[in-house]
This record gives sequence, structure tokens and C-alpha cells, in this order.
Amino acid sequence: MTLLITVFAAIIATVKWYNRKDDSMKLGILLWMYWGASIMWLVDAIFEYAELQAEYFTPALEDMINDSFLGLSVVALGLVIWVVRLLITDPKGSVRAALKRQSAQ
Repeated sequence: MTLLITVFAAIIATVKWYNRKDDSMKLGILLWMYWGASIMWLVDAIFEYAELQAEYFTPALEDMINDSFLGLSVVALGLVIWVVRLLITDPKGSVRAALKRQSAQ
């Protein structure tokens, strides 16, 4: 499930990046994080399959739920890192303008 969730997130981020009008939102960072996580989970799946063989395709429900939570956590952490970077770099100047308005009052 972790592989599936991160691959879907990587595909969505890639499609959004490909259809962008400008690069101010830095979606490239987000898609590289998700593709990196997808490759990591793919390697993990390969080694787990080598160890478990046929049992790999019949996971317990508890394992699937845990893997789903882990996959969603990875996607959420990637989003948090991307948003924090956006807030720090402030590509559109929104944070800077809000702080100037607040300090002028």
C-alpha cells in the first residue's frame, strides 16, 4: 500500500507539474520527493517479495492498514516540507505583503 499511495501521489504531482503555467509554486520539488519515496518503496517491495515469495501477495488486514497509514504519512510529510519551503521562499510575495500590512497597522 505504501508503494501504491506514493506512486499515485507522484503521478498526480507530475501531472500538475507538467500542466503548470509558471514555476513559482516549485512543484518539481514535490514530485521529486514523491518519486524518490516511490523508488524506495519499490526496492522495499522487491526485497520483501524475495523473502516472502507467494506470501507477499496475501498480507494480513492489519499489515495493509499499517502500510496505508505509513503511505499517507509519507505523502503528508512531503506536503508539509513543500509548504514550509514555499513559506520560507515566498515566491509570490504573499507572506511578505501580509507581514507589511500587519506591521503598518
